[in-house]
Amino acid sequence: MSINYSKICAELLNILPPKQKEVISRRFALMGKSEKETLASIGQDLGITRERVRQIERSGVLKLQPVVKKYQKIFDYFKKQLKAKGNVRKEELLLNELADGQFQNEIYFLLTIGDGFKRIKENDDFYTIWTTDPKFWALAQKVVKSVYEKFKKINKPAQLSELNKKFSLPEKVLLSYLETSKHLQQNAEGFWGLRIWPEINPRRIRDKVYLALKKSQTALHFGQIASLINALPQTVHNELIKDSRFVLVGRGTYALREWGYQEGTVKDVILQTLKEAGRPLSKEEILEKVLKQRLVKKNTILLNLNNKNYFSRDNKGYYQIREA
Repeated sequence: MSINYSKICAELLNILPPKQKEVISRRFALMGKSEKETLASIGQDLGITRERVRQIERSGVLKLQPVVKKYQKIFDYFKKQLKAKGNVRKEELLLNELADGQFQNEIYFLLTIGDGFKRIKENDDFYTIWTTDPKFWALAQKVVKSVYEKFKKINKPAQLSELNKKFSLPEKVLLSYLETSKHLQQNAEGFWGLRIWPEINPRRIRDKVYLALKKSQTALHFGQIASLINALPQTVHNELIKDSRFVLVGRGTYALREWGYQEGTVKDVILQTLKEAGRPLSKEEILEKVLKQRLVKKNTILLNLNNKNYFSRDNKGYYQIREA
């Protein structure tokens, strides 16, 4: 919808007496003003108290409210956009959407003087939002709380479609509700989760490394990982060495421990393989199992297997751990 927001606001402000026009222009950063000004700064400039500035602003807004009916189509458009998002929208997103990132001060002003819009300021849990009715905001908060509790229970990210099985809301409505929360966030892969989770909001290099491996679903050389996350190879290597989530599975190649990889050298892996088997194993069985754990040549495994300090072979060619 093509709307000349600047022209509309100018027409409305021209109805007001000079002082009301000045105060509102400065408070909402209209008529070419670059930034919104506080009550105190305006009061100091005009030589009046901040409370008097508030009264002047309030009087001007009340004077404009009967006049704005002339622009009802614009307010109907605002309500239509809000309705499509469940009648609840994070302020930053709403102001950006209504005019493709332009005229945000003008739109904020029109929402403020328009009938049927309510602004609810941010708190520790939610961002500032706009709604057409507090009952929708109550519903949104209930949905967000339910999703938050679900994440605490399952302790892993989930896609919007999975979260919506409980609510059966239009997905764009559920998305709008979740975007109001300061504790929930969507990552680059489209998964939602708790903002504090590194797979949702990676801040450290090691968390970005973890996400790169998780997304690849395969072991990677530290140089490849560095390229994927735009970091220095040595920095990435240092993080891989220090973090227990990563396991060295080949020369400079790492995998995630959660994939079933175990820590240690090739010798350690052979020892663990034999312990878990609980019986002697053939060379082929050992090669198969160790190659699932380490990206090394077969000869490397055989060389370790021939270490008589740790392994012995019976007359049938089966290997076992040498007893101390």
